[in-house]
Amino acid sequence: MNINQIMMKNQTILNEMTAPLLYWYQGAARDLPWRRDVTPYHVWISEIMLQQTRVEAVKGYYARFLEAFPTVEALAAADDDVLNKVWQGLGYYSRARNLKKAAIRLVEDYDGCLPADHKALLSLPGIGAYTAGAIGSIAFGLPTPAVDGNVLRVVTRLCADDADIMKQTTKDTVTAALAEIYPETPDEAAMMTQALMELGATVCVPNGSPHCEDCPLASLCRAHAEGTEMNYPNKPPKKGRTVVDKTVFLLRCGDRYAIRKRPSEGLLSGLWEFPSVDVVLDEQGAASYLRHCGLAVETIDRIPDAKHIFTHIEWHMRGYAVCVKEELPLFVWADVGEIRDIYSIPSAFKAFLKHLEIQI
Repeated sequence: MNINQIMMKNQTILNEMTAPLLYWYQGAARDLPWRRDVTPYHVWISEIMLQQTRVEAVKGYYARFLEAFPTVEALAAADDDVLNKVWQGLGYYSRARNLKKAAIRLVEDYDGCLPADHKALLSLPGIGAYTAGAIGSIAFGLPTPAVDGNVLRVVTRLCADDADIMKQTTKDTVTAALAEIYPETPDEAAMMTQALMELGATVCVPNGSPHCEDCPLASLCRAHAEGTEMNYPNKPPKKGRTVVDKTVFLLRCGDRYAIRKRPSEGLLSGLWEFPSVDVVLDEQGAASYLRHCGLAVETIDRIPDAKHIFTHIEWHMRGYAVCVKEELPLFVWADVGEIRDIYSIPSAFKAFLKHLEIQI
């Protein structure tokens, strides 16, 4: 049975879930800062931040971001380095770059306001189908479902549907099926989106067994009736990550450290980093490499190795703390306070920042 047949067969379940789900949400919704002041700008910022990031981690960044950029116009005019510094630690920095690009478009084409139109939202940088659906329904009360991993998990368990949730056809079909049963009143449409998100995040959870005893939809759920909750959703195993070996240098001259800006394209583009090379060097090789770069090495000491995992890449990093006799214009040289307060060094280098007693 294909996904379309399954969804047709189970449309009755989806039709019946709205009332109990909305009733449950009114009593179970978490108190989150972006739910207290539901303006389109705030909804947009929170939804972008919540991509790939836990709710608890987002709370502080959300407040800090809105303090720095309280309006669309302020975001559009943001200095790139300041924007990256405010975003520092959230990761996936392309989200911040796209926020600024979209803000510029909003100022130029929409008088600084997000449009209450699904297609117009989709045309903005960094806004895909899920985010457009979330903004449309939560901020404007449009009957536009927002289908992400949480929602796919809820729906596929409800319907005992083993379709591959990584396929766009599955996402499109689930979105269309939900659109058929979405409430038409603005308040309920907004609540429906958030209720599905909440159920997937707190009850029909991604890791470990779902809390079916707390689920308002347990009596409708086919997977629960069959005792097969853990069979869903069907998601193919992830491909292995590419491992990149690196040697990272904490180069110090006096009380200042060498940093450099990464290229404007590619991974961590436009951010600051400690100098590094994509090969593992022993102490002798590291000293030789630095001297070849023109640096007069006084001391070199091994510091603990580190690892950082991106979506498709792993960095395995060997580190050296190095004292040099003089600063070279090859790098920007900054003291610990400047690195902490001005320069946006991504969390990939978190272990090396800790060596300087800088927390992000």
